[in-house]
Order: sequence, then C-alpha cells, then structure tokens
Amino acid sequence: MSSTPTREIARRVFAAEFNDAAYTFKESDDDRAPVYVLLPTGQRANRIFVVGTLTETEDVGEDSEYWQGRIVDPNGDTFFTYAGQYQPDAASMLRELEAPEYVSVVGKPRTYETDEGEVNVSIRPESISTVDEATRDRWVVEAAERTVERIQAFEDDSPDEYVQMAREEYDLPVENYRQAAVSALETLQEPEASAD
Repeated sequence: MSSTPTREIARRVFAAEFNDAAYTFKESDDDRAPVYVLLPTGQRANRIFVVGTLTETEDVGEDSEYWQGRIVDPNGDTFFTYAGQYQPDAASMLRELEAPEYVSVVGKPRTYETDEGEVNVSIRPESISTVDEATRDRWVVEAAERTVERIQAFEDDSPDEYVQMAREEYDLPVENYRQAAVSALETLQEPEASAD
C-alpha cells in the first residue's frame, strides 16, 4: 500500500449549504491531518469545486495584497474566496479578472469566527479559471445531483458517521438545500421557456 497522500474529492455544493457549514474537524491529532468542514447534509469536505459568476474583486490586504472575490451561484447566494501571497496564481487571477465573469474555483473550505461569535465560511482557492456558460450549466446539474444524493443519504434509516455528526451539530432543515438545488436547475430552463 502506498503512503502517498491522495487528493480529496472536491465536493460540489451550492453556496446556501456551504455557508451553513460552520463545523470543522480533523480525523487525527497529526498536525498535518486535513481539516474538514461538515456539510449540513452529512458529508465531510476538505476541498470544494464551485462555479458561478465573479461579481466583485477587492484587495482587502493591509500590508500586502490579499484579494477577496465574490462568486454568486445561480440562486444569488455568495461564496467568498480569499487569496494572498501563499496562493499567487489565484491572487493574480482575482487581480486581473474583470467582473462579471463565469469562474470555476477549486479550493479548501476555511472557517473564521467573528468577534460576535458567528462563523463565516470562505474558500482558499487552489485554482481559479474562467469558464463559459455551458460549463457553469453542467456544474449546476452536477451540484444539484450531488446535493440530492447527500440529502437521500441524510434521510436514510441507517446513516453513516458523518450524517450522524451533521444531525448532532446542525439544527437545519436539509429541505432548504433540496430547494436550492431545484431553484438552481430552474434557472437553466428559463432562457428556453422565454423563447416560445
């Protein structure tokens, strides 16, 4: 058996669920063990893959460049991504892109507790790429399918450990995420419906 670490699957998730994923955990005490966010539908995520419309970029750094990007999914919900000196390619993309632009982002979920005790969730990007509308539409379909699969597993009578954990950590109706998936899919059908 190889001891080479394998990359985690990048989970496809809509912003409504991602922004509710405030609980993080490690599965070992090793300093280098991956940090996971627990999605409210009961799946751990160490990496995520999102596609949406980059609506705004801003250098929010004080001493050095630290770029914030706002990426909006089809439901109008926002992912925030931050890139600085340790993510030079992603920071460069955020510096150079002109909003609005369809982008795909693969990155690590990060949580931050505010002074008020609220937990904000953001993405530390590994890569940011511009994409076309067809790519965005395919992502919407995939993210909706993955969301529904997670909800079905969540509602199973014999849930796995991550579903159990989500049931304990979150008091959120998973039906909200099913609605987000349906709403996102409906946005894909609107242009065809108006062509009649």
